Amino acid sequence: MIKKIVVSGAIFCSCLGFARAASDYPATDTTDLLKKDSVPATRPLPADPKAGFKELFVPAELSNGMRVEQLNPLAVGFVKDYMEKNSTSLEEMKDWARPYFDMIDGILTQHNLPRELKYLAVIESKLQSNARSWAGAVGPWQFMPTTARTMGLTVNRKRDDRRDLSKSTHAASKYLRSLYTLYEDWLLVIAAYNGGPGAVNNAIRKSGSRDFWTLQKYLPAESRNHVKKFIATHYIMEGEGGITTLTKDEVAYWMTSGPTPAADVPDGQIMRPISGRYQAAVIASFLVMPVTDFNQLNPDFDKLVAVNGKYDLRLPADKMELFQSRKPEILATSLQYILNPGMPLPAGSEGK
Repeated sequence: MIKKIVVSGAIFCSCLGFARAASDYPATDTTDLLKKDSVPATRPLPADPKAGFKELFVPAELSNGMRVEQLNPLAVGFVKDYMEKNSTSLEEMKDWARPYFDMIDGILTQHNLPRELKYLAVIESKLQSNARSWAGAVGPWQFMPTTARTMGLTVNRKRDDRRDLSKSTHAASKYLRSLYTLYEDWLLVIAAYNGGPGAVNNAIRKSGSRDFWTLQKYLPAESRNHVKKFIATHYIMEGEGGITTLTKDEVAYWMTSGPTPAADVPDGQIMRPISGRYQAAVIASFLVMPVTDFNQLNPDFDKLVAVNGKYDLRLPADKMELFQSRKPEILATSLQYILNPGMPLPAGSEGK
């Protein structure tokens, strides 16, 4: 249950400070916020990464009666648009940013925070240590000087810890925990990280709701879109059904039968390891081959990609060449297909 937020004059003013002063709300000292509302170090936050993302996923029922969780329909349109513009660069980031993600994951885990919060740094700065906003926010987590110092970072002419990925991630974790104490909902936390708790409290008061999708119209446009960018990035990087976004029951369901072993690669075929949320139907369409033939070469493709995010793809040599040449487009279409399985494949995807 979301904790009731008492907005007194003093607390309201103290809540106006935030990590990235990019809205019209003034950045002020966050010391009072941390002293009064910070989470004790011994208090664990939800172990389930989705526990605080309750409005990001909604329950649904499969044809076999199994209950699953899917992306909130209210986010689908924004995610689709964001995919078209950013899915390729984000997929590339999965490779070059892996060491940085590993470091951030470790620190977030130390602070009992969901590892998915690393995608906040992606939309803040694309993980660039030298990133600087027009307002003076600096580093991967885009801290303003006052908030950075409050979180224990050194910021002066000789040294700026905001540029240090490890130190700034510890500081961001501390700040995110304090915001989570106020809202117990990560979508509201992300809105507050961008626009300030004051902006979120104001939206809660005006809307009479603590549901992001209800109160979003009362948020500054930048904060509202910041949350949606996070949702889209989270979805592209993890993919529906990946281990970090599947419930335990879903994982058990997909894994009960175990992987179906594929035959050795015969002459005339090529095997290439791939990663990403590709879909068998989409690949087959782009390669102009029956999906039954594709599945025969690649048993349990959709199931194993959903769980592992990886697969040793097997194709005839000419089809593999075509796949390689259209790989980014196939992936982008696959991600859209995951969001809307009933959609017709784009006109012209076949035969190009």
